[in-house]
Amino acid sequence: MPLATTRQGGLHYEAIDQVTSGRAPREPILFHHGIGASAGIWTGWFPALADAHQLVSFDMRGYGRSNIPAADFKWSLEQMVEDLFAVADAAGLRRFHLVGESIGGTVALAAALAEPQRIATLTVSNGAHLGASIQRVEAWRRQLDEGGVKAWSDAFLRDRFHDDALSSEQRAWFAAQQEKWPQESILNALRVLIGTDLSSRLNAITQPTLLLHPDGSPFIPVPVMAELHRLLPDAELNVIGHSRHGLPYSHATFCASLLRAFLDRRG
Repeated sequence: MPLATTRQGGLHYEAIDQVTSGRAPREPILFHHGIGASAGIWTGWFPALADAHQLVSFDMRGYGRSNIPAADFKWSLEQMVEDLFAVADAAGLRRFHLVGESIGGTVALAAALAEPQRIATLTVSNGAHLGASIQRVEAWRRQLDEGGVKAWSDAFLRDRFHDDALSSEQRAWFAAQQEKWPQESILNALRVLIGTDLSSRLNAITQPTLLLHPDGSPFIPVPVMAELHRLLPDAELNVIGHSRHGLPYSHATFCASLLRAFLDRRG
């Protein structure tokens, strides 16, 4: 089981290298999922990308096969950025395309600011430069305290997907992944976003950036993504209809086709 070693425990990652022989080498792609999701949400993206790029995904800290922190662990955006680069180092990625969804998109923006020389392009899906509110944390805490992770997950699924967005098998798989999240990891990761505002620093992100956003996210209104688009020096914005906060899973094939076209043009 490949692990990226950090001072605070290991991070599980997976690397897929199916690049067609004879191709000129292209930079790899690193994927960062968000709260409640798992590395498996990217599987539907891989067929459109694997012939040209090595693909690396990982379980973010606090979930799955990666380190589940102790109660006194100091969660921070800076730590999440360090985790991302620890995975990149372990997988041998010197410079790479970076894709993040939800909080993973916020981490991706922060990573581009921290080590710009290592990021070839950015892709942010249903993520933002602005963080969560105290009200959101308290609402999630009430759901978790009153009904446990299952009740929170059931409510979150309605925020993620329209009723007709997934097959019953797809919905059941995603629900199972979401319900594996520890309660404290959910709340601690969400708390990282409180007060986060990268607005004043976004003009320093010069990498070509692809923004993929649902038209119906209950967490990040389209105007917030439009503001991110305005503040970034070199960004392309795609607002995808009939989608919610689970965009990268429900619309995996379409999102991957947009990324492939973007990388073919700009990567």
